[in-house]
Amino acid sequence: MKKIILINFSILMLLVFNPISAQDLGRRASWQAKIAEPSFPTPGALVNSIEKNSPLHKNGIQSGDIILKVDDILANSSESWWTITYGLRAGKPVEILVKRGITTFSKTIIFPGMAKESHENIETIYTQLTSDYGITQRVIITKPKGQSDKQPAIFFLSGLSCSSIELYPGRNSNWGKVINDIVEKSGMVVLRIEKPGVGDSDGDCASTDFHTEKAGYHAAIAHLKSLNFVDTNRIIVYGSSMGSALAPLFANEYGLAGVISDGTFFKTWFEHMLEIERRIRQMQGDSEAEIVEKMNTAFIPLYYGMLIGKKSYEEIIQENPAIAQYNYHGLNHMYGRPLSYYQQLQDFNLAGEWEKLKVPVKIMRGTNDWIMSSFDNQMIMEVLARNGNQQAELYEFPGLDHWNTIHEKPADSFFGNPGKWDQNISDIIVQWAKELANNQVK
Repeated sequence: MKKIILINFSILMLLVFNPISAQDLGRRASWQAKIAEPSFPTPGALVNSIEKNSPLHKNGIQSGDIILKVDDILANSSESWWTITYGLRAGKPVEILVKRGITTFSKTIIFPGMAKESHENIETIYTQLTSDYGITQRVIITKPKGQSDKQPAIFFLSGLSCSSIELYPGRNSNWGKVINDIVEKSGMVVLRIEKPGVGDSDGDCASTDFHTEKAGYHAAIAHLKSLNFVDTNRIIVYGSSMGSALAPLFANEYGLAGVISDGTFFKTWFEHMLEIERRIRQMQGDSEAEIVEKMNTAFIPLYYGMLIGKKSYEEIIQENPAIAQYNYHGLNHMYGRPLSYYQQLQDFNLAGEWEKLKVPVKIMRGTNDWIMSSFDNQMIMEVLARNGNQQAELYEFPGLDHWNTIHEKPADSFFGNPGKWDQNISDIIVQWAKELANNQVK
């Protein structure tokens, strides 16, 4: 009997650190090259440069070559290219169809796995979990070494895009700097989860809807609360962009200790997109009369049809071909995500979750953030105060855009001009995290 009890206990401990999943995730691989995304609908990803002695280089692929297909997936859009790229797995043969001049040829190539992230004096745990939708996703947990007591923790919610939350070697973007500082300087356990189809995760981000993505977050926070080295009374949530709007949901549902909301919004996605379009038209130099004309004839019908009518852009354009010239999204995608994502998001009551929030809240917004409006942030503060939450702080960071970069004006960010990094961006977030976690110490 004792032997059976010990075996069951061992299994239980295994599940705590590595929850049951459909299969072990393979390690992602890298092209080890700079490759330009395809431009829909024309197939082909242009190889700009290749690392010497990389698998592509050893197999005769050259700069100037065009990758047409990978394992029968046509490279004809940014969505298909990211599906292909995140689908690269270490040790798995990949068939690549290449065009060079007027000649096409195929190569079968095996790529090595990418190095995993590591930090000095930080333990990095790569594990996985399977959501209620049956998708196995990569989870990365970091914790300070040498700590025996239960530690405060940060539940990390990333933004809308299909970009990785992993600090893989060579990642040096400003967003990467924020992630790195949260991991290394907070002194807290940090849990991150890759979206379906991103990093090592199974699935396809370009077809993952809002409900499916949210299910992964639910599984992740439940896992975080199960860890024996986490103080469950001192878990806070940090959300960036879309994650910042979802942060109140998880704080409310799981009784978290505080919220850090970085670059957030409050209104419905329909209202949000119309405001973005107006700001874009202004930065592009349209007169106010021209903006009104375009809003009435194109953007209101386009977004109403998609978000309220639950139609694809393709269906809307078929009904009204004149709108086609204004639609810069794909026919069935927006910002790399399927239209079903936004249609489900439109029906989700983000404002209602803000309204219920009772725990301390820290909100950061950049004054040059042309994605998120200042008014949305003011509305959040007013709603929180009206409902009795007196523990909210809004900081509008001078010159900051939506991508953790300082610019002189919003248009500089919109047009992709180089900006600057300010260490205070992440230092403020780290300090907030410490304050919120310590606020719960009795």
